[in-house]
Amino acid sequence: MSTSTTLKVLSREETGRSSSRRLRKANQIPAILYGKHSDPVALAVGNKDFVKMLRSIAGRKTIIELEREGSGKALSFLQEVQRDPITDRFLHADFQEIHADEKFEVEVPVVVKGSSVGVRMHNGILEIASHSVRVRCLAKNLPGAIEVDISNLDVEDTIKVGGLPALEGVEYRDPAGQAVIAILVGEAEEAKPGDAAAS
Repeated sequence: MSTSTTLKVLSREETGRSSSRRLRKANQIPAILYGKHSDPVALAVGNKDFVKMLRSIAGRKTIIELEREGSGKALSFLQEVQRDPITDRFLHADFQEIHADEKFEVEVPVVVKGSSVGVRMHNGILEIASHSVRVRCLAKNLPGAIEVDISNLDVEDTIKVGGLPALEGVEYRDPAGQAVIAILVGEAEEAKPGDAAAS
């Protein structure tokens, strides 16, 4: 399996706004685990454990093993996190269940590596058109991120989905012609005072 982390969770019977408020007051985060082969399961996650898990995955797509007392482990990935726009407090978390022997589709972040020659030498501007791409794979082949080396990109060069690195067991699901990274033409540098005189 690719990189993974473990998170302890509790099953909960009560749902609804009042139940969720009680959980948050007790430093717990309401959550749900859903999958195409099973009914949704309401969960509660300790706020401290959840924050620790988020720090460990650091924005990368990671398999999360949910440890449920009396129910064994469930493989999942974090699908969505809701936060309070004012306090930034965690309100809810959605986990999607997966199976080790079954392919699934998921959005994986794009990570830029290197420094573009077009930006360094020709006043180009780096544009990330797609911050994530959709892939299909088994859990063992899930990449934490799609790393793209832009060192050789010059002005007006573009990397599309079809030009992303080939990864074993990973199929890109977005259109091959979809732009991911581009180096745009930057504005011409203004002449500095004294340049004309110096020439």
